[in-house]
Amino acid sequence: MTLAPPPSFAPPGWLVNAHLQSIVPSLRLRRPLVARRARQMLACAQTQIVECGAGVRLLGHYSSQVAAGRPPARDLAVLLHGWEGSADSLYVLSLGSHLFELGCDVYRLNFRDHGPSHHLNEEIFHSCRLDEVVGAVRAIQRALPQPRMTIAGFSLGGNFALRVAARAPAAGIALERAIAICPVLRPHSTMDVLEQGPFVYHQYFISKWKKSLQLKQRLFPQRYDFAPILAERSIKEMTRIMVEQHSEFPTLDAYLSGYAIIGDRLAQLAVPSHILISLDDPIIPAKDLQDVARAAQLQIVAIPHGGHCGFMESFTRESWADRRVAEYMGLQKSG
Repeated sequence: MTLAPPPSFAPPGWLVNAHLQSIVPSLRLRRPLVARRARQMLACAQTQIVECGAGVRLLGHYSSQVAAGRPPARDLAVLLHGWEGSADSLYVLSLGSHLFELGCDVYRLNFRDHGPSHHLNEEIFHSCRLDEVVGAVRAIQRALPQPRMTIAGFSLGGNFALRVAARAPAAGIALERAIAICPVLRPHSTMDVLEQGPFVYHQYFISKWKKSLQLKQRLFPQRYDFAPILAERSIKEMTRIMVEQHSEFPTLDAYLSGYAIIGDRLAQLAVPSHILISLDDPIIPAKDLQDVARAAQLQIVAIPHGGHCGFMESFTRESWADRRVAEYMGLQKSG
């Protein structure tokens, strides 16, 4: 593992605050601006159902350079959103459109029960469902065998991206690299932060998760009664009930440990991988970086400011992290 020297990131004074960096990127006011930048990528996007194995299906959106009337791409980026986000989250659209305009094909993948996909699988989502994401990436590569593949994700999606990379060689997936932006490192720590930190984050995730569970219950009323979970006002208690009543894990601790990427989880990482993280992230404690395995193929860039998946320098343009991902992939503007 290498700790790279912090590259230049200089947000304007009004955007230095970690909470603004974390909240502003997802403001609804930005959607028309981001959608305008993403219009070509979205115009040629093909919505697909990915068969992941074991009867699991995930929803994805594939945008190719050929569909846009351009020369075939050299690279394909599979993008993973965060918990209770989707393939249409603004941060995904921002990164996807930036890579697309640089000549890269883009595949925006939804996790189970994210985006308009709750109907595709009866079992509910949880963060240890790695097999199906590995299966989806493998299926995508087999269907699109030409380009070099990079997997990149935000927050929980970054956590999944690194776990997929660790499994890739054994799963028969040829990855060029994996890039994780503010990935969940130690789920116990993130759970504690959400419970004890600013109300805005706690309420945001509780509200979105409850809406997701209510939709799942309406779709499969014979299977689910989430009343005990929906009655709770604590993410930790909601998760504990979900684990005990609707998962294969015996305890909350076992579940949270199941998707941690500290300890030796990434020790055998054979795919060139990058973690981009800010030291002021209000959701992912940067102190947990010290417990990430020192894998030779892993580079960590930790910078003072950036919030959680923010790294914004402007209200309208792509983020600093978007440009870093493009640099890692060797994508450059023509001309």
